[in-house]
Amino acid sequence: MSSTVHVFVVSPDTRSERRFELHTSVGQLKNKLELFTGIPVHNQQILLLNNEEDANPVNVLNDDSRPLGFYSVRDWQVLKVVDTNPSVSFTGQLTDTSQVEKFEISEEAYAQRQDTVLAYKQRHKIGRFAEKDQPEQHASPEISIPVGSRCEVETTEEGFHKRGTVRFVGLTKFGTGEGIWVGIEYDEPIGKNDGSVQGERYFTCKPNYGVFVRPDRVRVGDYPVEEINFDDDEEI
Repeated sequence: MSSTVHVFVVSPDTRSERRFELHTSVGQLKNKLELFTGIPVHNQQILLLNNEEDANPVNVLNDDSRPLGFYSVRDWQVLKVVDTNPSVSFTGQLTDTSQVEKFEISEEAYAQRQDTVLAYKQRHKIGRFAEKDQPEQHASPEISIPVGSRCEVETTEEGFHKRGTVRFVGLTKFGTGEGIWVGIEYDEPIGKNDGSVQGERYFTCKPNYGVFVRPDRVRVGDYPVEEINFDDDEEI
């Protein structure tokens, strides 16, 4: 009898096919699920379904000490990961802009404000406000991160490499203040978006493969594709 099981894992922002050891405990499973669903361990509720359309779960994996085999998990069943506190992890909200309240301001009121990009350019004589006998100044420094290059994103987790391909370098409409953002398509579904944020598209990739980070977190180099293994490494 096989000691592993193939299942579909679904969450508000992800859907993937995974393989787990049947002796893996529910507590260990939650640690693995957090890496690609983004839902913190203590906010996870795992439902076992026969298929994604089932309204009623076959079982609820609610005992962290029990192994998957205890719940009779079979190949190609569905582990549905429910976020019990989405206000903390923001699951389902990054791709849903329907509830975002739009901020609108008249051109006259905008021109009177002193905390805007327009006011900054006026004070520092940038762009169309530059003095005619001086070359135009640039607000953003030049970034040596070519689009299309392989890269690795800085992470605090030891041994965990976030690798991918640079797809965008430039200014965006999101974020506070001015500055360059680097858009990356990860090799694995550990990102936050599909290359678009708040309805604005900067590049295109599969859902949860895209991410935007500051340039100082990106290292460009000849980084090969390194598959992330979410399975239990123990052998018996």
